[in-house]
Amino acid sequence: MTATLTTPDGRPASAFAFGTMQFGGRADAAASAAMYAACRAAGISHFDTAYVYTDGRSETLLGGMIGAERDRLLIATKVGYLGGAGAANIRAQFDICRQRLGLDMIDALYLHRFDPDTDLNETMECLARLRDAGQIRYVGLSNFAAWQVMKAVAVAGLFDLRIDLLQPMYNLVKRQVEVEILPMCADQGIAVAAYSPLGGGLLTGKYVGGGAGRLTEDDRYGARYGLDWMPRAAEGLVRIGAELGVDPATLAVAWVAASPLGAQPIISARSAEQLRPSLAAMNYEMPPELYARLTALSPTPPPATDRIEEQA
Repeated sequence: MTATLTTPDGRPASAFAFGTMQFGGRADAAASAAMYAACRAAGISHFDTAYVYTDGRSETLLGGMIGAERDRLLIATKVGYLGGAGAANIRAQFDICRQRLGLDMIDALYLHRFDPDTDLNETMECLARLRDAGQIRYVGLSNFAAWQVMKAVAVAGLFDLRIDLLQPMYNLVKRQVEVEILPMCADQGIAVAAYSPLGGGLLTGKYVGGGAGRLTEDDRYGARYGLDWMPRAAEGLVRIGAELGVDPATLAVAWVAASPLGAQPIISARSAEQLRPSLAAMNYEMPPELYARLTALSPTPPPATDRIEEQA
């Protein structure tokens, strides 16, 4: 059973999380504050940031918004994307994260990516010491393969530490996590906070009409969502949304939230107006028939054994 994540005052954290990657970048201070306020009004209490986001402005802006609400919020950040997962680097970046956020304790600390060059014993011992010092409550991993997660789970156990959270990419056109990662998390009781539920904006439908944005401006995102069938899936989503009178972004986020293997969407945006359809997904009840119809817009990845004849 997946552990229930709680805020410091003991309340269950919200079913959706908000990612602040745009704070201090594509979203200026005023836009960031408006999105934070919209999230709180909608009941979101889980906020996600990282050491590397917008050169620290994301953490600084978020820290300035928390105020007297702090104990009612679950604040997560990430370290180790740069410089590796050695203890000295984790501690140095974590201390900077705390300074930016204005917090002595950060609820969830993620390793931002797997470091093949650092002994996991060193990494997990460091995280266990941070936990024992009361500086973190939950340990998370981001962008890890399933075998890397299970290796981390085994090593963490040596230090009486558990992996509480995993942050993978998951959306209607990026479904690789269904093969091993989501079943593994369900088996191990690891909560899943899935980033990019809108596929870098592809699933908002704006590119169907020739719009510009991250996919046209960022080569990495262009390559990530550049397979020829992906725009067709987005077009299908737009058609279904028009038929139902529902914004395609709402459908895309609600599809992630409806995953039978329990994925929690991390929503994000550049403005409160852009955020609105993602927030609407929090109250959107998706019937099984619609979930299946949306799922059929994209290829289902083969099972890990690749014995597709055994796929249900």
